Amino acid sequence: MRLQEILAISGQSGLYKYIAQSKNGIIVESVVDGHRFNTSPHARVSSLGEIAIYTEGEDLPLARVFEALFTKTGGKETISPKSSPEELKKLFAEVLPDYDRDRVRVSDIKKVVSWYNILVAAGMTEFKSGADEAREAQETQDASKPESETTKQ
Repeated sequence: MRLQEILAISGQSGLYKYIAQSKNGIIVESVVDGHRFNTSPHARVSSLGEIAIYTEGEDLPLARVFEALFTKTGGKETISPKSSPEELKKLFAEVLPDYDRDRVRVSDIKKVVSWYNILVAAGMTEFKSGADEAREAQETQDASKPESETTKQ
């Protein structure tokens, strides 16, 4: 499952898989319990594959943050999103030392931790964004190209 297909819906807790487009919004399925429903056409829906975290340098795709959490926890769930703000900040600093402490709020860290725990509990531990898949496809395509005469010399 690609992160592009996993959605966060404003006003709804949890994460959802994209199922289909409907006349009145989109049909989604809860990652946690499999419950399907139609979202409101006015709902703010965000794909996890499009979310990035502010750092002191370039913004880091959420997939990279999930991979860092996965490595730190050994593939298990991490602390509760209801942990104290200090514990959440400490975890984030260990996983992402250069995150922008001025622009990344504790509420953002809670969402990331919550989403990570939901995905791991559901067995979705291959964190790839659309950009990752495009890069891999390009690398595969480049590797399959025959060498040109200029590179053989």
